[in-house]
Amino acid sequence: MSTFDLLLNDNLRTLKSLKKDQNLIDKLSKQLIFFCKKKNSKILVCGNGGSGTDADHFVTELIVRFKKKRKAISALSLSGNSSLLTACANDFDFKEIFKRQIEGLANKNDCVLFISTSGNSNNIIQAAKYTKTKKIFSISLTGFNGGRLKKLSDINYTVRSSSVARIQEAHIFLLHYFCESIDNEF
Repeated sequence: MSTFDLLLNDNLRTLKSLKKDQNLIDKLSKQLIFFCKKKNSKILVCGNGGSGTDADHFVTELIVRFKKKRKAISALSLSGNSSLLTACANDFDFKEIFKRQIEGLANKNDCVLFISTSGNSNNIIQAAKYTKTKKIFSISLTGFNGGRLKKLSDINYTVRSSSVARIQEAHIFLLHYFCESIDNEF
């Protein structure tokens, strides 16, 4: 079997495993829709590396559009401002880069979506601890066993995989599913 076939089969197996958790995935989607419709509410999204790119991508779909022309959704990626990220990492610590932004931008009407393949990135954990103490609703997408983030989030979905690539592929599928669900509500 070729490398291509092995990777494709592994990807399909991971994506098919999501079906077992459709009720939980739909619950996450409904929560995001709730915050999209809630007055004076916004969705803040963050992740590191590829997950940071997924955060940027998801926010772009919410503000611009996914498939349908609809009103812009109030959303912000916390992963994309290089000046802010590097200043915070330099002046405070890298583990503060998301917490500091949530401290300045979020309120109790908001939702924070954490994307982390391991669920153990220290900057994500610090931000999740902050949202928990401030009673800001949080959702997390993780992989492996969910890491520490699983317990710090109001709702967590853990992709059943130990491959970073398969977890990220499943995360982007889930984010597109959320976008489709949001589009159908507006």
